Amino acid sequence: VREFDVVAKSFVVGGFEIKEAKGSASWADRDTLLVQTDFGAGSMTKSGYPRITKEWKRGTPIEMARVVFEGQDTDISVSTFQVNNKGYKTRQFVWRGETFYTSETYLREDAQSNKLTKLDVPADANVNYGQGRLWVRLKSPWSVGGKTFAQGALIATDFERFMKGERNFDVLFEPTDRKSLAGWALTKNYLILNELDNVKSRLYEMQNKAGKWTRREITLPGLGTISASPIDADQSDEYFLTLTDYLTPSTLFLAKAGSDKREVLKSLPAFFDASPYRVEQFEVASKDGERIPYFMVMNKNTKLDGKNPTLLYGYGGFEVSQLPGYSASVGNAWLNNGGVYVVANIRGGGEFGPRWHQAGLKANRQKVFDDFIAVAEDVIAKKITTPRHLAISGGSNGGLLVGAVAVQRPDLFRAVLCTVPLLDMKRYHKLLAGASWVAEYGNPDVAAEWEFISKYSPYQNVKAGVTYPKILFVTSTRDDRVHPGHARKMMARMLEQGHEVFYYENIEGGHAGSANNAQLAYRTALQYSFLLRELK
Repeated sequence: VREFDVVAKSFVVGGFEIKEAKGSASWADRDTLLVQTDFGAGSMTKSGYPRITKEWKRGTPIEMARVVFEGQDTDISVSTFQVNNKGYKTRQFVWRGETFYTSETYLREDAQSNKLTKLDVPADANVNYGQGRLWVRLKSPWSVGGKTFAQGALIATDFERFMKGERNFDVLFEPTDRKSLAGWALTKNYLILNELDNVKSRLYEMQNKAGKWTRREITLPGLGTISASPIDADQSDEYFLTLTDYLTPSTLFLAKAGSDKREVLKSLPAFFDASPYRVEQFEVASKDGERIPYFMVMNKNTKLDGKNPTLLYGYGGFEVSQLPGYSASVGNAWLNNGGVYVVANIRGGGEFGPRWHQAGLKANRQKVFDDFIAVAEDVIAKKITTPRHLAISGGSNGGLLVGAVAVQRPDLFRAVLCTVPLLDMKRYHKLLAGASWVAEYGNPDVAAEWEFISKYSPYQNVKAGVTYPKILFVTSTRDDRVHPGHARKMMARMLEQGHEVFYYENIEGGHAGSANNAQLAYRTALQYSFLLRELK
C-alpha cells in the first residue's frame, strides 16, 4: 500500500506506505489511516489474515500505531472502517470475523477512549450503515421487536434509535422460493435493489417518503446479469449500471434513480459473432428432488445426436452465484469450435439466497455433487452429448467439485479441467487460508466431521484399477489461498496408481493462476486445446 497524490500524479514522498501483506487500509481523515496488516509475530490469525487493527497517524512509524482492537488467532480476520455520509454523522466500526459466516460488529463511539459497543444483531447477518440507517441482511430467521423476519430478508431501521434500544425494522426485501437478493446500493435519496428471479437479474428502486417506502421496477433491456453502483451517494441519485449475458458484451450505462432514462457510456467490443448462438435455461430434479436450474449456450442448429463437445462448468460454494456473463474465450475457443457450454446453478451457491448455500454445507456437501451429476445426466438425456463428448470444469472450490465428481462418476465424463483446486480434504485446513473454510466444509480433525468429509475427498478416494476421465490439473506456485500442494499430491497419487493425467503449474499468478494477459492467454489456449482434443 502506497499513498498517491492524484493531483501531482506521483507517490507521496514520506507518505503512508505498508509492506506487502494480507490486509487493508482506509482513511479516517487526511492524516489518519485505519490499518489491518501483518504487524509482526503473533499479529495474524491461523487463517493468515490480520487479527489486529490499528489507527496510524501521519509522520509516525507504523510500529507506533495505536491498537483499536485485537481478535483471537482462531478468528478469520478483523478490520476497522469508517462510513462518511454527507448530512449524517460519520461513524467508525470494528468488524471481527469469528468464522467465515459469523461475525461481530462494534460501533467505535469515541476514538480517544476507544469505546466499543457491540451491535445487537445476529452473528450470521450482514450489517451495513448508510443514510443514517442500520441495514441488516439476514442469513437465518430473526425474531426481534415482536416480529420474525425471514431468512434472506433485507431490513433497516434508524441507527440512533436502534442504539437506544428500539427494534422497529422496515422490510425492504423478502425472498421467495425462487427469488433472492443479489445486492443493493444507496444513492442520495434511493435504495436500489438487485434481485435474482430464477437466476435472472431485476432492479427495483425504493424511496422513503414520510416514513413509508415506495417501490418501482426499473425497466431494463433483456434478462442478463445486472450490477448497480452509486457514483456519489452524498451528492446525487446517479448510478452506474452494467449489463451483460452469455452473448452480450458488458455495457456500462449512466442512470438516475426516479427515471428509466439511461445513457450508454462504454461497451466491450464483441469478440465473437453471437448471432449463430442461443441461450436456454433448464431445470432438472437432483437426487433428493430439489429443482436445479442450469443455462445452456449452443448453436441454433445444434443437432440432438449426442456428438456435441460439451463443457459443463460449476462452483457450488460460499454463497457465490454463477450468473450469465460474456466470455471472449468461451465464444472463440469453445462455441466457435462447435462446443456447447453449460453452467450449473447448484446448491452451495447463492442463486436462491442463504438457504441455497446452507443446503450444501458440511455434512450436506454431497448434495452439491449430486446436483452437478444430475445436470450432466440431463444434458445427456436431452441428447446434446454423451459421456464420450462431455467435459467438466471448475476452479478453487469448483476444483474440489469436479475432482470429487470425477472420482465418484468416472463413467459420466471424458475430460476434466481442474484448476487451483482443493483435493486433499484431510489437510486443507492446515494449508494457507484453509483454516478459514472450516465453516464451509467442516473440521477433518473432528472424527464425526471427517466421517462425511472422507467420503468425498478426492485424494482419499481415487483408486488404482479404475478408468478415470482424462484430467488436467492447473495450479500456481504463487497461489497464496489454495496451496498448490493439493494439485501436486493428487497428480503424484494418480501417477503412482497408473492413471494418465496432465499437469500445468505456472510459477506466478496467485490464486488466479496467471500474473498477466500473456500468461492467461497461454493457459486458456492450453486448457481449451486439451478439452477439444479429448472430446472431438
